[in-house]
Amino acid sequence: MTETVASAEALASGLLTAAGMDPGNARTSARCIVMADVWGIGSHGLMRLPYYLQRMAAGGYPPDAELRVADDTGPVVSATGGGGLGHWQLWEAAGLAVSRCRRYGIGAVAVADSGHCGALGLYTVPGLREGLLTLAFSNGPAVMPPWGGAKPLLSTSPLAAGIPARPRPAIVDMATSAVARGKIAAHAHSGTQLPEGWALAADGTPTTDPQEALYGMLSPLGGAKGFALALLVESLAGGLAGPNLSADVPDMFTESDAPNPQRIGHVLITLDPARFAGGGEAAAKRLDRLAASVEDAGGRLPGRDRVLPENVDPHTPLKVDDGTVRELRQWAERLGVPPE
Repeated sequence: MTETVASAEALASGLLTAAGMDPGNARTSARCIVMADVWGIGSHGLMRLPYYLQRMAAGGYPPDAELRVADDTGPVVSATGGGGLGHWQLWEAAGLAVSRCRRYGIGAVAVADSGHCGALGLYTVPGLREGLLTLAFSNGPAVMPPWGGAKPLLSTSPLAAGIPARPRPAIVDMATSAVARGKIAAHAHSGTQLPEGWALAADGTPTTDPQEALYGMLSPLGGAKGFALALLVESLAGGLAGPNLSADVPDMFTESDAPNPQRIGHVLITLDPARFAGGGEAAAKRLDRLAASVEDAGGRLPGRDRVLPENVDPHTPLKVDDGTVRELRQWAERLGVPPE
């Protein structure tokens, strides 16, 4: 089914508000959810909304959760999210990181006790708007074994970076597993087989069955080096922010886990290029040159074609999976949200 960006945002916002969220937080979350679809990351877009709503109804994402500052040194802020949905919380944190970066040259904001935040690269956008470089890290349910092991220990350990090159920024957004778990969920949702090499069943044997993989494990990207990178992400998101390490995070896709807050950790680090060697425009110009050299060599700058939210035409058509549409309509009926 084809929606528009505006109608999809209105539906998502209406559902989240009806589920008990503050209307402003619901609108921010809806925008982040739909932007994942706009960016072609459907595994983190509207497909996830029924799972969010299920967890909210069961208590796993308290809809009235608040974002509170627990400690503030100026350049470093530690906040706690009360177990709530992560999208609006991390968006607020990104804005806070930008303001602190403008003052100190660096802004590091940790959000503890939060929920899934969708496409991590979105939270580099506030920094990119101001010409700042942002790094983002998050954790989630354990699905990745240690290299050489056979027990889930780490999440997909996603990381993102927004690099303020001109005329267009680079946006890196990646899992450190061989594939993002949301892609496994998307295949399970559509009933299509997985490519070989993506996943392992719970007993550690390779599988192309998306249902087996969803409750199994994912291999680290690039073997032992990928696991080391994933361990770094977990050290930042789970170790510094927390409070849960990935091994303790309830699984969004397991219905029996819906009442249990995930208590995910997120960390954002925003840097001002003007505070680095050469001062003023020197670092910014080096970043511009670096980005240009990628394309001059015949390469493709990561995230080159990702439109920033403020540049998205609200009338842009948005293809939504029929199964997702059915689930959202059921939730609309359940929550008393009128059709658009």
